[in-house]
Amino acid sequence: MSLSSTDTLADGSGPALASYYELHMALIGGVAYAWRGQGQPLRQRGGVRQVGVSRTACFALLDDGRLLRWRDDPQRADSLMQGVAAFAAGESGWFAIDASRQLWHGGATPQRVAADVVAACIGDGADYYVRQDGTLWVRGLAHRGQYGDGRLVASADFIRTADEAVTVKAHTGHALYLRRDGVVLGTGGNRFGPLGAHGLGDKADRWGAIFDGAIAIATGSRHSVAIRQDGSLWAWGEGFGIEPRKLREAVLTTAAGDTATLALTTDGGFWQWEGGSAPRRLQRP
Repeated sequence: MSLSSTDTLADGSGPALASYYELHMALIGGVAYAWRGQGQPLRQRGGVRQVGVSRTACFALLDDGRLLRWRDDPQRADSLMQGVAAFAAGESGWFAIDASRQLWHGGATPQRVAADVVAACIGDGADYYVRQDGTLWVRGLAHRGQYGDGRLVASADFIRTADEAVTVKAHTGHALYLRRDGVVLGTGGNRFGPLGAHGLGDKADRWGAIFDGAIAIATGSRHSVAIRQDGSLWAWGEGFGIEPRKLREAVLTTAAGDTATLALTTDGGFWQWEGGSAPRRLQRP
């Protein structure tokens, strides 16, 4: 079974936005743009259907299924893999899902990880994927409670840690997953509140409910965001408070970095928040 457009997920809640610490990307009209901090988006290349970022590199999935990575010059990009339907990027590398839902972990030679995968996420030391049956799997660091099952010792093998999952997002020692009933659950480090009140001040080592009515999620280093079924965007964590705060209506997709929150809206708006400050409207290319 091939992936549909709704399955094609990026670092953010959808394929068109990505943010990791200070590096951001957006996909508008098939063209990828990138910028740092509070700068303005700069054109990178066309023929793109998904964007993603790590701390220092831009990633793009082309219309022909090639996954590219570059740092400064998109014309000198490395070709990482062919036949890719969706990917995820982050601190420890990249994941690719092919058209038959096989999950591959990036490297000099990509290694097959699992089958029947619909979503994947690279965190800061812990990586996750979701199978078509809704099971959620994790491998990597566990010291902040990243597994969500009480485990605090790292595993070299992927461990099944939850069920009924739709997608998963992770960042600096914490993770969120969206359950099929629209509930957002989180686990891991929570010093700055990306898990809301769940484990605030230290960590949560088991999955706990944070938000409900969601259809999409994203998380940054210190805060998290979700889109509700009515299209409203909500945020919690540093800059917003522990209780989810409504930011905007009619949101299509969102992403979160260090302090930045990004959103594309149904009226063509392109927005960036810095912490809890008022949004600025980015010039839409």
